[in-house]
Amino acid sequence: MISNETIVALSTPPGIGAIGVIRLSGKDAISITNSVFSGKDLLKQDSHTLHFGLIKDGDMVIDEVVVSLFVAPKSYTKENVVEISCHGSNYIIQQIISLLIRRGASAAKPGEFTLRAFLNGGLDLSQAEAVADLISSDSQAAHSVAMNQLRGGFSTELNLLREQLIHFASMIELELDFSEEDVEFANRDQLQDLINKITLVINKLIRSFELGNVIKEGINTVIAGRPNAGKSTLLNALLNEDRAIVSEIAGTTRDTIEEVLNINGINFRLIDTAGIREATDTIEAIGVEKTMQKISQSAVLVYLFDVLNLSASEIKEDIASLHKPGVSFVAVANKMDLSYNDRLKELSLPSDINFISISAKENQGIEELKELIYNTAVGDKLSANHTMVTNIRHVEALQKTQVALSSVANGLLNPVTSDFLAMDIKQALYYLGEITGQVTTDDLLENIFSKFCIGK
Repeated sequence: MISNETIVALSTPPGIGAIGVIRLSGKDAISITNSVFSGKDLLKQDSHTLHFGLIKDGDMVIDEVVVSLFVAPKSYTKENVVEISCHGSNYIIQQIISLLIRRGASAAKPGEFTLRAFLNGGLDLSQAEAVADLISSDSQAAHSVAMNQLRGGFSTELNLLREQLIHFASMIELELDFSEEDVEFANRDQLQDLINKITLVINKLIRSFELGNVIKEGINTVIAGRPNAGKSTLLNALLNEDRAIVSEIAGTTRDTIEEVLNINGINFRLIDTAGIREATDTIEAIGVEKTMQKISQSAVLVYLFDVLNLSASEIKEDIASLHKPGVSFVAVANKMDLSYNDRLKELSLPSDINFISISAKENQGIEELKELIYNTAVGDKLSANHTMVTNIRHVEALQKTQVALSSVANGLLNPVTSDFLAMDIKQALYYLGEITGQVTTDDLLENIFSKFCIGK
């Protein structure tokens, strides 16, 4: 699938800027660049060196540039790579790329540089996918997870599992060669222990997707409550800006308002919703319906209530109707500046939910609320050396591996012949191999790399 063509693309974002970087990769990358470069002879220079000169089309000077050389195999793609740093004018960039194409280069497809890095052995498939995650990461946590995967944290864990499975697969294959002699080279008790151990690791990785995916995409956090509870005031206080209209008139918020708040390196997608009550008109009814939809899609629900104007039974009724399985729940008593602390004791709130009292209007307790939201959603689940799955393709492959390992375990519990055991182990190895790229198809690679930006 590796093309012999030398490819070229702009690697920096399109648009006017101080600098644009044009990247070439392929056997002829250096010679093609050298044919339009006025300066040192690039063919005689060492790898990982920079060279100042001119890009010229015949006698016409297009730009002054700095050329970076990466001689194979010491490059990202394991091929000859040249990066031309020119001025960030769209006109200049297009002139240089057009000139390089006329001299023999071909326009790169989306993700083709990283695809070549994978096909040439520079990255495995999960690391290649981490490149796209790293580029799109917009929070410290998303960056850390992508960087851990790019450095091979996920791959290393999977490869250790595969190596142990491969050992037992080879022993069972050996048994098949001596089937007439009825011998066992693979210790069944040790194989059962290994299956149990691998299953525990895979279960942990599958469970990590729930947190890993929301870290990658941002954690949906809905602020819900009755009209005039102070939801819009709370949104403004959390964001430290006047994002939502605040009014004493009930039902001011008719549609959802969404903003991003970063807490301790993780993006929380805050969603301010319409107040929950019997709607007085059609528009408000639509707003309340949207509120319930957002609540059902949330990972964290912040239930805000007016501590003065709601009775304990009303609050408990709201909590019972809003608290859904799998959704982290935070109950927030608002307008504490207008009430007495002993009012909370009267409420007798359930002890199994996270609770805090604040004054959104007076900005009291807001920082404490942020910490509570973070601890409720993330807690101690995130650590620098904790492998986390963020890719749905990986989860699906792990789930298929889980099914195959279950078949192996059943085969050990209800003894089956070695050929059936070997078949189930091979199936598990196949699905693990799909994640890191030991097993690939052209359709799979095209689907993955077509989602990359051109130039990466």
